[in-house]
Parts: sequence; C-alpha cells; structure tokens
Amino acid sequence: MQTHVRKTIIALRNFRDWTIAQWFFTFIWFLKLFPADTAINTTEKLGRVLGMAYPRTKMARKNLKLAFPEKSNKEIEQILRDMWGNLSRTAAEYAYLDKIFDFDAENPNAGRFEITGIENFEKLAGLADTAICFTGHTGNWEILPVGSAAYGVNITALFRPPNNRFIAERVLAARTTSSGQLVPSKAGAAWALAKVMDGGGKVGLLVDQYHNRKGVRINFFNRETRANPLLGKLVRQYNCPVFPARCIRLPKGRFRLEIQDPIDIPRKSNGDVDTIALTQKVNEIVEEWVREYPEQWLWLHKRWRDPVRPRK
Repeated sequence: MQTHVRKTIIALRNFRDWTIAQWFFTFIWFLKLFPADTAINTTEKLGRVLGMAYPRTKMARKNLKLAFPEKSNKEIEQILRDMWGNLSRTAAEYAYLDKIFDFDAENPNAGRFEITGIENFEKLAGLADTAICFTGHTGNWEILPVGSAAYGVNITALFRPPNNRFIAERVLAARTTSSGQLVPSKAGAAWALAKVMDGGGKVGLLVDQYHNRKGVRINFFNRETRANPLLGKLVRQYNCPVFPARCIRLPKGRFRLEIQDPIDIPRKSNGDVDTIALTQKVNEIVEEWVREYPEQWLWLHKRWRDPVRPRK
C-alpha cells in the first residue's frame, strides 16, 4: 500500500513539473515572437508586481534584513522590487542569450555591452594550462559564459540545475551547445571538473550558495554560514590561477562584464593552499559585489541556516 501511494505521489509530482515546464517553454517561445527589448521590458514590469506576491519573497526579505540590519523597511522593499526586476529580465533574456551579446572590440561603446578587464579575458584565452573563474548570482550571470566564448575562452561551468527536471534537461541541452559545457552540481561533479582540468581546460564556479553537506564554516555579511570548498580543493590540486568575474546590469538594457585580476592564493606555512581561507576570500569578494549592487543578487536562497550567529 505504501509503495502504491509513493508511486502515485511521484507520478503527480512529475505531472505537475511537466505542466510547469510546458508553460515555461511556451513563455520562452512567445517571447521570441517580439523584439528583444519589448519582451524583456514587459517581463520586467510583470515580474516586479508578481514577484512580490511570490511566497519565496519572505525568505529574500529575511535574508536582506540579516545582511543589512541598518537598512529601513522602505529600503528593503525597494531592493526586493528591484531584485524581481533583475530576475525577470534575466529570465526573459534567456530567450535571446546568443543574440543580445553584441560587443565589438573596435567600437566598444556601440552595443549593449562594455567589458572591464579585457586584458584578463585575453590572458585566459592565451593560457595553455588550466584556470578557474568564479562568480555569484549577480546581474545576469548566464551571460558570462557567452561573453567568454566570444573571446575564445571555452569554460566548463558547474551549475545547479533547476528543481524541475524537465526544465533542467532543456537548459542543459541549450547551454551546452551555445556557450561551453555544463556540469550539473551533483555526485560526481568534482570528478567531471577534475577531468576537464587534467586536459588544461578552464572551469567556472558559482560560489555564493549555502553548502550543507561537507561545507566549511565561513563569515558572510558578518554572520556564520557554510560554503562549498570545491574551488579551494581544485586550486590545491592544480595550483592554478583564480579569476573573479561578474556581470553588472546597467541602465537602458546594457551590461558590464568584468573579469578581475587573478587573486592571491592564501597558503599555509608549509606552502600548501589554505582551502578554508581561500573559500572565505572568494565569498568576501562576492560580498563586496552584493554590497555594491544588492538589488542584483539572488536573495531567494536560504544563505544562512538556524541558528544564525553573528561573527565577532
């Protein structure tokens, strides 16, 4: 009896996810019928209204109050609305990822994109050995691999698939063909990235999510949390450079892609890479980015878990 009930629950969940996925695919198809700016601007307006009613917004509000206890309720609500504006634009831009990247090195101010750190893109492209780029869920983080590919930097990115497996399969297929390889964040992902690095490939990591299983304790916004130590472990194994990279959303549908100089790697007294200190360091860089543009970060994840303890 219990087995029958379990199978029924799974079947209903699969049907629900399939239905949601079909609505999502229809939405993307519908967007493509319109010019990019029209579709993206309209989606943003809808998202600002509908997003505030989404139950997960309560988690985002709680996170913001933990991160910015000095901000007023009015400021928090404005950041939430702007966050939904950013996320809505990001979702709509997914339909145009390969079309909207129009950077021209000979006329850098003509298109939607400006790039900071071009010399670092070129340095990455010219590296014969492996390297790591890391970023956070800021701006439209999906654009970074597209911009890297335009400079001849083929990055294999570790990503967290959507919970809906039907959407995850479509996203994986689309992104793999357009902007490098993707490695879903699951068991065996570290081995897959190591295989890429064994061949001198470049990998990209999103480093700003809570990592419960085997996560290391770090300080993020002056509060204790856990983070994934994978980047530090890979650097310890391959002794490779680490480049911070981010996407910043600018007014009027424009973007700035920024790849910063490689960071100094913290080491222990014996010369080994200090993986915990490196994990802390990359999260401190992400925190700087978030403090600069709080409305462009993904506040919907449960970044801190109870008990939430301020760090001294």
